[in-house]
Amino acid sequence: MARPKTKQELLTQSNDNYIKLLDFVHGLSPEELEKEFPEGYLNRNVRDVLAHLYEWHLMVISWYEVGMKGDKPDIPAKGYNWRTTPDLNREIWKKYSNTPLAEVKELFKNSHDKVRKLIQKHSNEELFERKKYPWTGNNAMGAYFVSATSSHYDWALKLIKKCLK
Repeated sequence: MARPKTKQELLTQSNDNYIKLLDFVHGLSPEELEKEFPEGYLNRNVRDVLAHLYEWHLMVISWYEVGMKGDKPDIPAKGYNWRTTPDLNREIWKKYSNTPLAEVKELFKNSHDKVRKLIQKHSNEELFERKKYPWTGNNAMGAYFVSATSSHYDWALKLIKKCLK
């Protein structure tokens, strides 16, 4: 599937991939939901993957809020850069490692809804014109939303399917 280039494509693809992911997760047995992924994967089960998505939603929401106020957000997070995202992702894993799956599912749903509302507030130009906002650097704001929604949901679904084989 091509990367979204318009607001409507982004809304449609993020919603479609969100539904595919949740439909798959809801179709899993209790044993599959708790099953440990093979060694070598940071995220050890379905809960970890959904918590990862949730935390990245929180980060993109924070970048947006800070950036739209005219300040420079810490992207990806304070003390991290894109090269150190594996370390950041390990911290995310630790943070949610004892959170119940039901709670993570609810957090993920709520954060997905918040990100969609942010996307809906903007025009195609606002979302996809590169360098429109100083806080996005050379990127378009929509690129961050694509990465945190449609692309990330696709990654999550593929990872879960692969690890539960």
